[in-house]
Amino acid sequence: MFKFFKSDPLKKLKQSYHEKLELAMLAQRNGDIEGYSMITVEAEDLLKEIQALENTSAEAK
Repeated sequence: MFKFFKSDPLKKLKQSYHEKLELAMLAQRNGDIEGYSMITVEAEDLLKEIQALENTSAEAK
């Protein structure tokens, strides 16, 4: 009934993913290649979580 009050975990993950990509880009522009690599790995992990959630929600429908 009050489904609109629930927060969407997929939306939060996508927002975090885009923030990580932006941080990685800024690190790369500043010459911090090690930081860029670490942030990119974190972004890839978030992407895997997003894909897993999308797959489970697609299977549920």
